[in-house]
Amino acid sequence: MDGAPDAFGSPYRLLSGAVVPRPIAWVSTRGDDADNLAPYSFSTVASVDPPVVVFAPVGRAPSLKDTPRNAISRGEFVVNVVTRDLVEAMNETAATVPSGVDEFDHAGIEKVEAVRVDAPRVADANVAFECTLYDSMEVGSSTLVLGEVVHAHVADEVLTDGKLDTRKLDAVGRLAGNEYATTDDRFELVRPD
Repeated sequence: MDGAPDAFGSPYRLLSGAVVPRPIAWVSTRGDDADNLAPYSFSTVASVDPPVVVFAPVGRAPSLKDTPRNAISRGEFVVNVVTRDLVEAMNETAATVPSGVDEFDHAGIEKVEAVRVDAPRVADANVAFECTLYDSMEVGSSTLVLGEVVHAHVADEVLTDGKLDTRKLDAVGRLAGNEYATTDDRFELVRPD
């Protein structure tokens, strides 16, 4: 079958079902009334020099949800990496709650203060990137939020010889609908010269 993106149910269903697995940026911010924590599966690395990560929430100003609004207005946020042991807690933070509700407290997640930015991070996350706002832009019905990584937290148990070991990081990615995937099915393929 060929056709326009909406011929396959909807552009969202087509893209979210075909671009898989997607890393989950579990973004934490500080708001005026509460700390926010929410997962975004439209996310990835944008640059390594400088180190920049990106997440793309659906919505545009002035109707952005708390987390992207805080990230843009305050210019600081943390991207926490979701691992298998945290996936249930991450899912709790996907719930729609009123503005002013601390989503860490709502989901029963322990938080700690970041080192370089004014935002909390997930205490049990094996990897967390403290970010300052690099840029943001509206793209269609979404807003891209780019953050320059200014400090990283990596748990000792996911390091080998001082380097992140992806075999030890049981990261979770988003598929489509209610489906997720872990990174435990691995194989190697040598890139040609």
